[in-house]
Amino acid sequence: MIKMKYPLLYYTLRPDTVLGILVGTDYQVIDKDVKSIKTNLHDYLHRQYKKYDEYPYMNILEPKLKIVEVKIRPNYKTESGSFPMSESLKIPVPVIYGETGPGHYECYLPLFNESFYYYESKQFGALVKHFATDLLNRLKPEELHRYLMYQKPVLDIVELRVNENRDFNWSSGNYQREYKTLSKLAVKYPYAKSVQRNMSTFPDAAWELEDKVDEVVEKLLVSSANVLLVGSHGVGKSAVLKQAIRKIHNQTKKQQVNMTFWQMMPQRITASSKYLGEWQQTCEEIVNELIAANGVLWMVDIVRLLQIGGEGAEDSVAAFLVAFLQQNKLQLVGEVTEQELESMRRLLPGFVENFQLVKIKELPDRKIQLILDKFADYSAKNLKITIEEDALMLSYRLLLCYYPYESFPGKAVKFIGRCVSEAQINSSNTIDKKDVISSFIQQTGLPELFLRDDLLLDQEDLHEHFNSAIIGQPDAVNSLSGIIKVFKAGLNNPKKPIATLVFAGPTGVGKTASAKALANYFFGKGQKRSPLIRIDMSEFQHPSQIVRFIGAGKEVGKLVQDIRERPFSVLLLDEVEKADPSIFDVLLTVLDEGMLVDAFGRVTNFRNTIIIMTTNLGASNRASIGFGNTTSDSAKYESALAAHFRPEFINRIDDVVMFNALTADNIRLITLKELEELKKREGFMKRGLDLQFSDKVVDHIASIGFDERYGARPLQRAIEQSIISPIANWLLNHPDTYQTTLKIDYDKGLKIKK
Repeated sequence: MIKMKYPLLYYTLRPDTVLGILVGTDYQVIDKDVKSIKTNLHDYLHRQYKKYDEYPYMNILEPKLKIVEVKIRPNYKTESGSFPMSESLKIPVPVIYGETGPGHYECYLPLFNESFYYYESKQFGALVKHFATDLLNRLKPEELHRYLMYQKPVLDIVELRVNENRDFNWSSGNYQREYKTLSKLAVKYPYAKSVQRNMSTFPDAAWELEDKVDEVVEKLLVSSANVLLVGSHGVGKSAVLKQAIRKIHNQTKKQQVNMTFWQMMPQRITASSKYLGEWQQTCEEIVNELIAANGVLWMVDIVRLLQIGGEGAEDSVAAFLVAFLQQNKLQLVGEVTEQELESMRRLLPGFVENFQLVKIKELPDRKIQLILDKFADYSAKNLKITIEEDALMLSYRLLLCYYPYESFPGKAVKFIGRCVSEAQINSSNTIDKKDVISSFIQQTGLPELFLRDDLLLDQEDLHEHFNSAIIGQPDAVNSLSGIIKVFKAGLNNPKKPIATLVFAGPTGVGKTASAKALANYFFGKGQKRSPLIRIDMSEFQHPSQIVRFIGAGKEVGKLVQDIRERPFSVLLLDEVEKADPSIFDVLLTVLDEGMLVDAFGRVTNFRNTIIIMTTNLGASNRASIGFGNTTSDSAKYESALAAHFRPEFINRIDDVVMFNALTADNIRLITLKELEELKKREGFMKRGLDLQFSDKVVDHIASIGFDERYGARPLQRAIEQSIISPIANWLLNHPDTYQTTLKIDYDKGLKIKK
C-alpha cells in the first residue's frame, strides 16, 4: 500500500463554516471545521477507489502554498464595447505548486481549477502572473470583488491509501491497463490540450521540414526502428519529432492500433533507486509496460543514458538496454547533435548501432524567413499580437550576429516567443523594434549601443567611463576601450572569444577593478546577476582538480556551469599562474576556438565572453606604490610570462595589459572614489544623509589604507574600521538624524557633526 497525498486548501468563512477545496480535483466541501472536511473527502475518495478502482492522480511530491497578488483593472462588457473601471484591484490568488520530479514542476490555481507544468523554478513567478491575469480578465467586476471577500487560505493534506500492485482500472465503462512505472516516470505524448496550451506560446509546427517528418514516421511506424534525429541545436529536431508523433498517434487511433509514446528524462530511471539492481528492475518494468502499451519511449537528452547507472558507459543504463534493443523488445527515439553522436559511437558503439539516423541540416535563409513569417501570422491571428516586419528582421539580424553557434529557426522561435510572452504580460498587442532591443538587452546584458547601428560610439565618454573606474592605469583604459571599439565596428572574430587578455602587474593596483568595469560596460545593462564570473585559479593547483574545473562524466565543472548559466559575461581567471599546467592545456581550445566539448559531446560556448587572466608574475620583487621604469617593467613581465607559459598558450592571448605601480596622487583619487561610493549605501540613503569628508579624512584613509606590498587591497578594511564603524556608533547614539549632511573630519580620531 502507498499513500496518495492531496493538497487541501481551506477558507474559514465564519467561525462555524469552513470551505475546503481538494486541489487537482472538482471536489469542494463546506462543513463546520477542517477535521470534518478532511473526513468527508477521505471517505468519498475511499468509496470511489473501492468501488471503481479510480482516484485522482496527484503528482506534486511536496506541495507548497503561495499567495500571489495580481493587479487587475475590471471591465464592464456590453454590446457597445468594453468599459474599464477607473481603479485597479489587487486580487490575492492562492497557488499550490511543487516539484513532480527532478527538473519538473506543476502549479495549480485552485480557485480556477486550472494547472500548468514548467521546467525551470525561475519561471514560476512570471507564469503564475500570466495565467492568473488571463483568467481574472475573463471575469466580471462583481465576480472579481467576490475573490476579495475570502480570508487568507491555509494548506493541509488529505491522505488516501491505495494498492499500487493493481493491474487494471475500471474507468468510464472501459477496462484499461494501468502502467504503473511508466505513469510514474514518464509523460504520455501528445499532451492533453490544456497542458500543451500552457507549455508553449507557439505551436510545435515543423514548417518547411515536412519531408523529415514523413521520414521519421516511416522509420517509426513502418520499419518499427529505433530513431535518432541528428542536427545542431535549433534546427528543428524537437518540432519534427513532435509532429511525427502526433501524425502517428492520429493514424493509429483511426486504425484502432493505438500506438503510444512516452516522454522520459533518463535520470528519472535511477533517481529513486536505493539498492543494487533496483534501476535494472525499473528498466525491465518499463520495457514490459511499453510492450503492453504498444509504446515507443521518447528519451529526452538520450546521451545521458551513457552517464547514469554505473561508473562508465560500459555499465550504464544504455549498456543495459542494448539487449532489449537487439531483441526488438524496446523501441527508442531521441535527439542528438553531431558531437554527441560521435561521443556515443566512441563510448558505446553497440548502443548506437541499433538506431537509424535522420539528419536535419539548417534551412537556407529563404525558408527561415518563411518560417518566421508563419510564426508572425500565427501570433497575429491566434494571440492577437502583431509582430512588425522590421522587428522580425531585427530579431533575425541580432540572433545571427550574437548567437552564431545556435541554428535557425529554433533560436528565433525561442526569442520571439519570449517577446510575445512579455507582450502578453504587459497587455501589449504590438511588438516593434524597441521591444526586440529591450528583450535582447534583458537576455544578454549588452548595451543598446551595440545593438543599433544608428547609435555612434562617443569615444570621449568611453574613455571617461573607464578613467573614472580605473585610476592610474592609462594602458588598461586604452586596451579596454580598444576592445569596445573593435566590437562596435563588428570586426571581432566571431569564432573566438570576444577578447582574451592577460592583466599583469603587482597586487592591489586595479586589475580586478578593471575587469569589473569592463563587465559592467559590456554586459551589465539587463542581466540580474553580475556579468563578472570570477574563478580563483589557486584552487586548481593539483592535476586531479581539473575535474572540478571543467567537469567529467556526471560532474559539471565550475567553469562549464558558470558559462552555461551566463554565456554573456567577463570570465576572470584570477592568479592564473597558480593553476596546474594541465589546466592551460584545456584552455588552449577555449582561447583558440571559443568552444569546450566534453567526453559526451556536450558543447560549452565561450564566444560571447571576454576572458581575462590576472597574474603577478614578474612583480614579486616590486612594490605596488612608487615610480618605476615602464619600459623595463614591461620587459620583466613579458619575460616572466614567457618563462612560465608555453609559447602556444602565449600565442592565443590577444593582449598583455601592464598595470603600473600606483603613485601618491593615484592613491588619493582611489580613496576619494571609495569614500564617494559610501554615500550609496542603503543606511545613508534611507535616512536621507549626505556625507562630506574633509581633506584630513581623505589623507588619513589614504595613508592607512595602502600598503607597499598589497597595494590598494587594505583600503576597504581601513574604510570599514575607521569610517563606517564610528559613523554606525554615532547614528545609534543619535537615532533622530534624518535628511541632513554629516561632516566627517579627522583630528586624532574621527569627528562627526551635522
